[in-house]
Amino acid sequence: MLLKKEKLPELLTELKKLYPKTKTALVYNNSAYQLLVAVILSAQCTDERVNKVTPALFKKYPTPQKMAASDIKDIETLIKSTGFYHAKAKSILESSKKIVSDFKGEVPHTMAELLTLRGVARKTANVVLGDFYGIDEGIVVDTHVKRLSFRLGLTKNTEPLKIEQDLMKMLDKKYWHWISHALIWHGRGPCDARKPECKTCPINKLCPRNGVVLKKENKK
Repeated sequence: MLLKKEKLPELLTELKKLYPKTKTALVYNNSAYQLLVAVILSAQCTDERVNKVTPALFKKYPTPQKMAASDIKDIETLIKSTGFYHAKAKSILESSKKIVSDFKGEVPHTMAELLTLRGVARKTANVVLGDFYGIDEGIVVDTHVKRLSFRLGLTKNTEPLKIEQDLMKMLDKKYWHWISHALIWHGRGPCDARKPECKTCPINKLCPRNGVVLKKENKK
Protein backbone atom coordinates (compact mmCIF):
# COMPACT_ATOMS: atom_id res chain seq x y z
CA MET A 1 0.00 0.00 0.00
CA LEU A 2 1.51 3.26 -1.10
CA LEU A 3 0.79 6.59 0.55
CA LYS A 4 -1.46 8.75 -1.58
CA LYS A 5 0.56 11.50 -3.20
CA GLU A 6 -1.67 14.23 -1.83
CA LYS A 7 -1.05 12.96 1.71
CA LEU A 8 2.74 13.41 1.54
CA PRO A 9 2.79 17.13 2.53
CA GLU A 10 0.64 16.36 5.58
CA LEU A 11 2.90 13.47 6.57
CA LEU A 12 5.97 15.70 6.34
CA THR A 13 4.23 18.40 8.39
CA GLU A 14 3.33 15.97 11.15
CA LEU A 15 6.81 14.43 11.24
CA LYS A 16 8.27 17.94 11.38
CA LYS A 17 6.16 18.68 14.45
CA LEU A 18 7.43 15.52 16.14
CA TYR A 19 11.06 15.85 15.07
CA PRO A 20 11.76 19.52 14.21
CA LYS A 21 15.52 19.22 14.64
CA THR A 22 17.28 15.92 14.20
CA LYS A 23 20.81 14.61 14.23
CA THR A 24 22.62 11.34 14.60
CA ALA A 25 22.64 9.71 18.02
CA LEU A 26 26.29 8.77 17.56
CA VAL A 27 28.67 10.74 19.78
CA TYR A 28 31.83 12.18 18.21
CA ASN A 29 34.17 15.04 19.06
CA ASN A 30 33.40 17.46 16.21
CA SER A 31 35.48 15.33 13.90
CA ALA A 32 34.49 13.96 10.49
CA TYR A 33 36.94 11.14 11.08
CA GLN A 34 35.43 10.11 14.40
CA LEU A 35 31.94 10.24 12.93
CA LEU A 36 33.08 8.06 10.02
CA VAL A 37 34.54 5.47 12.38
CA ALA A 38 31.44 5.53 14.58
CA VAL A 39 29.17 4.90 11.58
CA ILE A 40 31.36 2.01 10.42
CA LEU A 41 31.02 0.53 13.92
CA SER A 42 27.23 1.00 13.89
CA ALA A 43 26.70 -1.66 11.21
CA GLN A 44 24.61 -4.44 12.77
CA CYS A 45 24.99 -2.69 16.12
CA THR A 46 23.05 -0.14 18.15
CA ASP A 47 24.21 3.45 18.45
CA GLU A 48 24.03 3.03 22.22
CA ARG A 49 26.61 0.24 22.12
CA VAL A 50 28.85 2.19 19.72
CA ASN A 51 28.77 5.19 22.07
CA LYS A 52 30.05 2.98 24.88
CA VAL A 53 32.96 1.79 22.78
CA THR A 54 34.15 4.95 21.02
CA PRO A 55 35.37 7.00 24.04
CA ALA A 56 38.23 4.57 24.74
CA LEU A 57 38.89 4.05 21.03
CA PHE A 58 39.08 7.77 20.26
CA LYS A 59 41.09 8.53 23.38
CA LYS A 60 43.80 6.18 22.13
CA TYR A 61 43.38 6.84 18.40
CA PRO A 62 41.72 10.25 17.89
CA THR A 63 43.03 10.87 14.37
CA PRO A 64 43.46 8.86 11.16
CA GLN A 65 47.22 9.29 11.49
CA LYS A 66 47.29 7.58 14.90
CA MET A 67 44.79 4.90 13.84
CA ALA A 68 46.77 4.15 10.68
CA ALA A 69 49.86 3.46 12.80
CA SER A 70 47.99 1.20 15.23
CA ASP A 71 47.92 -2.58 15.52
CA ILE A 72 44.78 -4.22 14.18
CA LYS A 73 44.60 -6.57 17.16
CA ASP A 74 44.37 -3.61 19.49
CA ILE A 75 41.55 -2.11 17.44
CA GLU A 76 39.73 -5.45 17.54
CA THR A 77 40.03 -5.58 21.32
CA LEU A 78 38.62 -2.07 21.71
CA ILE A 79 35.64 -2.60 19.38
CA LYS A 80 34.89 -6.28 20.02
CA SER A 81 31.50 -5.70 21.68
CA THR A 82 30.11 -4.03 18.53
CA GLY A 83 30.13 -7.34 16.66
CA PHE A 84 31.80 -8.32 13.38
CA TYR A 85 34.90 -6.78 14.91
CA HIS A 86 37.43 -8.45 12.60
CA ALA A 87 35.87 -6.90 9.50
CA LYS A 88 35.20 -3.57 11.20
CA ALA A 89 38.77 -3.30 12.51
CA LYS A 90 40.14 -3.98 9.03
CA SER A 91 37.81 -1.37 7.52
CA ILE A 92 38.81 1.24 10.11
CA LEU A 93 42.53 0.55 9.73
CA GLU A 94 42.55 0.46 5.91
CA SER A 95 40.30 3.53 5.63
CA SER A 96 42.55 5.44 8.03
CA LYS A 97 45.62 4.59 5.97
CA LYS A 98 43.90 5.70 2.77
CA ILE A 99 42.73 8.97 4.34
CA VAL A 100 46.33 9.68 5.35
CA SER A 101 47.93 8.63 2.07
CA ASP A 102 45.33 9.84 -0.46
CA PHE A 103 43.47 12.67 1.27
CA LYS A 104 46.16 14.41 3.34
CA GLY A 105 44.65 13.17 6.60
CA GLU A 106 41.24 14.73 5.98
CA VAL A 107 38.03 12.76 5.48
CA PRO A 108 36.89 13.48 1.91
CA HIS A 109 33.65 15.37 1.39
CA THR A 110 32.35 13.90 -1.84
CA MET A 111 30.33 10.73 -2.30
CA ALA A 112 32.71 9.35 -4.93
CA GLU A 113 35.77 9.80 -2.72
CA LEU A 114 34.11 8.44 0.41
CA LEU A 115 33.05 5.31 -1.43
CA THR A 116 36.72 4.51 -2.12
CA LEU A 117 37.25 3.91 1.60
CA ARG A 118 37.00 0.34 2.87
CA GLY A 119 33.75 -0.39 4.70
CA VAL A 120 32.04 2.74 3.41
CA ALA A 121 28.83 2.40 1.39
CA ARG A 122 26.21 5.05 0.60
CA LYS A 123 24.61 4.92 4.05
CA THR A 124 27.88 5.73 5.82
CA ALA A 125 28.85 8.33 3.25
CA ASN A 126 25.47 10.04 3.52
CA VAL A 127 25.76 10.29 7.31
CA VAL A 128 29.20 11.90 7.11
CA LEU A 129 28.23 14.24 4.28
CA GLY A 130 24.92 15.30 5.84
CA ASP A 131 25.74 15.43 9.55
CA PHE A 132 29.27 16.79 9.39
CA TYR A 133 29.69 18.60 6.10
CA GLY A 134 26.09 19.71 5.61
CA ILE A 135 26.05 18.25 2.11
CA ASP A 136 22.84 16.61 0.88
CA GLU A 137 23.93 14.13 -1.75
CA GLY A 138 21.54 11.36 -0.79
CA ILE A 139 19.37 9.93 1.97
CA VAL A 140 20.55 7.63 4.74
CA VAL A 141 18.73 4.29 4.53
CA ASP A 142 19.37 2.20 7.62
CA THR A 143 17.17 -0.53 9.06
CA HIS A 144 14.70 2.00 10.53
CA VAL A 145 14.40 4.07 7.36
CA LYS A 146 13.97 0.89 5.34
CA ARG A 147 11.18 -0.36 7.61
CA LEU A 148 9.32 2.93 7.95
CA SER A 149 9.56 3.84 4.27
CA PHE A 150 7.78 0.58 3.50
CA ARG A 151 5.23 0.85 6.30
CA LEU A 152 4.36 4.45 5.49
CA GLY A 153 3.88 3.60 1.85
CA LEU A 154 6.76 5.73 0.60
CA THR A 155 8.16 2.81 -1.39
CA LYS A 156 7.38 -0.74 -2.47
CA ASN A 157 11.06 -1.63 -2.54
CA THR A 158 13.05 -3.34 0.18
CA GLU A 159 16.56 -2.85 -1.24
CA PRO A 160 18.29 0.19 0.35
CA LEU A 161 19.56 1.77 -2.88
CA LYS A 162 16.14 1.56 -4.53
CA ILE A 163 14.47 2.96 -1.40
CA GLU A 164 16.93 5.85 -1.39
CA GLN A 165 16.21 6.55 -5.05
CA ASP A 166 12.45 6.49 -4.42
CA LEU A 167 12.74 8.93 -1.52
CA MET A 168 15.04 11.25 -3.45
CA LYS A 169 12.57 11.41 -6.34
CA MET A 170 9.67 12.00 -4.00
CA LEU A 171 11.14 14.63 -1.69
CA ASP A 172 12.58 18.07 -2.20
CA LYS A 173 16.33 18.08 -1.52
CA LYS A 174 15.87 20.29 1.53
CA TYR A 175 14.22 17.33 3.27
CA TRP A 176 16.86 14.69 2.51
CA HIS A 177 19.02 15.04 5.61
CA TRP A 178 16.13 15.63 7.98
CA ILE A 179 13.82 12.83 6.77
CA SER A 180 16.31 10.05 7.44
CA HIS A 181 16.84 11.10 11.06
CA ALA A 182 13.11 11.74 11.58
CA LEU A 183 12.30 8.21 10.41
CA ILE A 184 15.13 6.77 12.50
CA TRP A 185 13.87 8.45 15.68
CA HIS A 186 10.27 7.42 14.90
CA GLY A 187 11.46 3.87 14.32
CA ARG A 188 13.15 3.86 17.70
CA GLY A 189 9.93 5.12 19.25
CA PRO A 190 6.33 4.22 18.35
CA CYS A 191 7.09 2.43 15.06
CA ASP A 192 9.04 -0.40 16.65
CA ALA A 193 10.13 -3.29 14.43
CA ARG A 194 8.27 -6.02 16.30
CA LYS A 195 5.52 -4.19 18.17
CA PRO A 196 4.54 -0.93 16.48
CA GLU A 197 2.31 1.20 18.70
CA CYS A 198 -0.21 1.89 15.93
CA LYS A 199 -3.07 2.89 18.23
CA THR A 200 -1.16 5.69 19.92
CA CYS A 201 1.18 6.64 17.06
CA PRO A 202 0.88 10.39 16.33
CA ILE A 203 0.81 9.78 12.57
CA ASN A 204 -1.44 6.70 12.55
CA LYS A 205 -4.17 8.43 10.51
CA LEU A 206 -1.72 8.95 7.66
CA CYS A 207 -0.17 5.48 7.75
CA PRO A 208 -1.50 3.07 5.09
CA ARG A 209 -0.61 0.16 7.37
CA ASN A 210 -2.19 1.49 10.55
CA GLY A 211 -3.38 -1.50 12.56
CA VAL A 212 -2.28 -4.04 9.97
CA VAL A 213 -0.45 -7.09 11.29
CA LEU A 214 2.87 -7.01 9.44
CA LYS A 215 3.34 -10.77 9.12
CA LYS A 216 5.03 -10.71 5.73
CA GLU A 217 7.37 -7.91 6.79
CA ASN A 218 8.41 -9.69 9.97
CA LYS A 219 9.33 -12.82 8.01
CA LYS A 220 11.88 -10.94 5.92
